[in-house]
Order: sequence, then structure tokens, then C-alpha cells
Amino acid sequence: MQWRAPGSERAILLDEGFDPVGLSDVTLAFLLQTGASVVAIALLVALAAWAKIARPTPPLDEAAVVDLLAFEFPDAPIDAVWFAADRRGAIVRSASQALLIYRAGDGYVTRSMPWSDAVSAAPEDGALAFRLADVGAPRASFVIGDGAAWPPALEAVA
Repeated sequence: MQWRAPGSERAILLDEGFDPVGLSDVTLAFLLQTGASVVAIALLVALAAWAKIARPTPPLDEAAVVDLLAFEFPDAPIDAVWFAADRRGAIVRSASQALLIYRAGDGYVTRSMPWSDAVSAAPEDGALAFRLADVGAPRASFVIGDGAAWPPALEAVA
């Protein structure tokens, strides 16, 4: 059997037993390979879903602040520290800098800003909010609690 496109001199020879939608070419090897691919894709999807489950992040304490700052700002002295009311953040005074530690995702990030900018921030709805020039973590928010004044009396960290 031959098939010729309209206006063409070339022809295509077709097999007499050709079945384009039949299962004559499906073999056990093909079915096993397809099944293994489906299982592998399902496992990868399950791994990706499991990896997105956020792990619980413990609240900040003095030891965690010292460890984070030793890693992120190894040469920065810790003059004083203030913890957010919910312990999900801290503001550390280091000479003329304010070192901000706050939650982003399922971990803590650290950023720095001038101490004068941190002190001049006005509390709004029981929280301090700082806009940062950082695409990865553009906003830092600290709960200051009911009736708390800003800037607070800062506690020294040993």
C-alpha cells in the first residue's frame, strides 16, 4: 500500500498490517519501563512534598542569639539585646549598629541597620516593622507586647 501527498511525486510505503492505534507493539518490557517511570515520578513528588514541610523553629534565647551572631557577624560586639515578646526575633545593639534577628521561613535570618534607625521606629499595632533593602527578606517584624515602650530598657547579654 502506498500513500502519496497531494502534488508530490514521492510516495510512502505502508505495511499492510500497520495498526497505528493498536497494541501490537506494546511489550512486557515497555510496560515495565513505563511502570517504573511512574513509580519513580511518584517518589520524587512525595519527596518534594515532604521537603516543603516546615520544621518547628524553637524560640530565641540568649545562647541562640550568641550563636547566630557569632556565625553571621563574628567581629560584632554584643552591647545589649532586646527580645520580641513572642521570642521570634531579637534586636541586638552592637556599637552603632542594630543587628536584627527574625524568622523567615522555617529559620532565622540576621540583618543589620544603623542603631539610630532602629530606635526611631514607631510601634504600630503592638509591633515594630522595619522595611529592609533585601529582596530575600524585605521586612522584619517584632512583637513588642501590650504597653511596652520602644526603645525598651535593653538587657545585656553575657
